[in-house]
Amino acid sequence: MKAVQFHGFGGPEVLRYEDAPKPQLNSGEVLVRVHAVGLNPPDWYLREGYKMLPPEWQPKVSFPAIPGTDISGVVEAVAQDVGKFSVGDEVYSMVRFPSGLAGESRGYAEYVNVPASELARKPAGIDHVAAAGAPMSLLTAWQFMIELGHNEQNPLQPNRHEPVPLDGRTVLVNGAAGGVGHLALQLAKWKRAHVIAVASGKNEALLRQLGADEFIDYNTTTPEHAVRDVDLVVDAVGGPKTGRFLGTLKRGGALFPIFPLGFSGADEAEQLGVKVSTTQVRSNGAQLEQIGRLIDDGTIRVVIDSTYSLAEARRAHERAAKGHIQGKIVLTVE
Repeated sequence: MKAVQFHGFGGPEVLRYEDAPKPQLNSGEVLVRVHAVGLNPPDWYLREGYKMLPPEWQPKVSFPAIPGTDISGVVEAVAQDVGKFSVGDEVYSMVRFPSGLAGESRGYAEYVNVPASELARKPAGIDHVAAAGAPMSLLTAWQFMIELGHNEQNPLQPNRHEPVPLDGRTVLVNGAAGGVGHLALQLAKWKRAHVIAVASGKNEALLRQLGADEFIDYNTTTPEHAVRDVDLVVDAVGGPKTGRFLGTLKRGGALFPIFPLGFSGADEAEQLGVKVSTTQVRSNGAQLEQIGRLIDDGTIRVVIDSTYSLAEARRAHERAAKGHIQGKIVLTVE
């Protein structure tokens, strides 16, 4: 089969479109003929060797490695012990995450093996491109805001992450036009929250279409100076600057940084009476089935920034590196 592999860490230039062994079907798995692949930050974290992580956290990667977790396609074969899926079913998945952090997800390929428990039927109302754009971003928003769906210990904090009530609450979404952000906005609206979207001005029309009640252009307004008494901040950007939103929250409010590394405001949060909580998104086919119904009935819309062929994966990663992505970048597989 054809796949996108890399033989050493580096920038987008290390990605090669080349022949690779077709995966062999194992017990409990489904072989999927991939039609589209969604891009996510862990794809380039893997390609770069997880250099942002402390050395003791960096997974050991074997080369050649195939990046990619989010796929949509058609079932090609089913292991004998799998009864839920049949050849020809249209399906989508976030494959082996975070268990495949070291390159075992292998989504940038014509075929991929998927554990049946991580697979769901593709929402019938959307095409493979939109379906491939959904899994990691939508599961992230869902597990942060709606239902965690697992009991795995979070290595970044001692307590289990717990979503907070949204009905009638005020929710600020930072990075609202990005992959996780535009879906977090829609889930908050589905749960009847008042949503303040923070993004660059070019995204205002889209985000209001998706349900934003208020919009802040971070190029002209500093959101942490303009907003007070928020119940929840979902910071889809995260990182070391996420603590700037603590002052926007009311006592008893919550800050959910999607990318928590670098946060140093724990003492300030405690003084303000604000809960800071994060989690690691995990593959979950049952949740994708549930969320798929919201996609089918139009409650959730997956926005596509751009598409590239599988052979153009390098160009897709170069697009991602430029930032200011509106929705998701997706690879198409012929």
